[in-house]
Amino acid sequence: MRETIRQRLYALAEDSYRDFSSALVPGCGTMLGVRLPKLRALAKELAGQYEAYLAEPCGELFEEVMLRGMVIGCMKCPTEQRLQYIRDFIPRIDNWSVCDSFCCGLKEAKKKPEVYWDFILPYLHSEQEFAVRFGVVMLLAHFARSSWLPEVLEQLRQVTHPGYYVKMAVGWAVSVCYIHDADVTWSWMQTAGLDEETQRMAWQKILDSRRVTGENRERIRRLREQRKRT
Repeated sequence: MRETIRQRLYALAEDSYRDFSSALVPGCGTMLGVRLPKLRALAKELAGQYEAYLAEPCGELFEEVMLRGMVIGCMKCPTEQRLQYIRDFIPRIDNWSVCDSFCCGLKEAKKKPEVYWDFILPYLHSEQEFAVRFGVVMLLAHFARSSWLPEVLEQLRQVTHPGYYVKMAVGWAVSVCYIHDADVTWSWMQTAGLDEETQRMAWQKILDSRRVTGENRERIRRLREQRKRT
């Protein structure tokens, strides 16, 4: 099965897309250049035979790793079985693209938030950069909404990993929280104790969002300008 899938990936690859995408994903290893919609279509096909597919070793190609994550997200299986596959997959994540695509595909987290919340929390304190990013992106993708917002913000406060891709994810998560509830997130930001780099990333993400307008936008702009002068 593995060799057949690899041949299909080669057939779907586009050199121009590879050249464009590989420059955006440092550390992605060998990329063929298969567009995400085509990978998702293949993942849905393989999800029907996920046990046989996941029983084989994952290949080293970027698309092979991405595809495995997509299958884990879309296959129909018991929750505990999926969680075990997630545990096994996380050590394979070595770039932001696989991480973020994998997290966004784990839609079961919205249906069973309590189960996934308990599962995610330990990863926020891992020593591995992309394990921590996995936890943070799961928070922003599936929990950064009103009922969970205070808990999400408190967990973001406790993330201390110094990795660039962790800081980027925390900044992104803060911006998503701000979009959902600007006042709660603004109040939290005053005492959160974020490091300077993460803070700058959060401000920029907020200002880049078209969903932040009016005074909610202007107070971030003023705060950023004030910090520049001090």
